[in-house]
Amino acid sequence: MILIFSIYLLLQGHNAPGGGFIAGLMTSATFVLQYVAYGIKHQRSILPLNFPMLIALGLLLSLGTGVVPMLFGKPFLTSAFGHLSLPVFGESEWATAVLFDLGVYLVVVGVTMTIITALGEN
Repeated sequence: MILIFSIYLLLQGHNAPGGGFIAGLMTSATFVLQYVAYGIKHQRSILPLNFPMLIALGLLLSLGTGVVPMLFGKPFLTSAFGHLSLPVFGESEWATAVLFDLGVYLVVVGVTMTIITALGEN
C-alpha cells in the first residue's frame, strides 16, 4: 500500500503538492520496514538494487531535464508539456517535470537506502 501511495505522490507532484522527494521517502520507508521484518541479507536477495547507481541515474535524469531546455534557448529547468494519446487510457497530459521528479525520487531512495544499509550491516 505504501508503494502504491508513493507512486501516486510521484505522479501528482508536478501539478500539486508532493512529488519526487516525498515519494522517495515513502518508498525508502517501505524498504526499511522490510529490512526490519526480514533482515538485511534476506531483503538483499529479494531486492538486489545497486543504490549508488540509483543516485547516479537520478542525478543524471534531473540534470538532463534541466539542461535540455537550454539547448532550445529556454531557461534552465523550463518544463515542456503536451498531450499524449495512450491506447487504453486515452488522451493524457504529460510534462517534463515528471522526469525531474523521477530523478529526485531515485536520488532520495538511493541516498536513504545507502545510509540505512550501511548502518544495518555494521
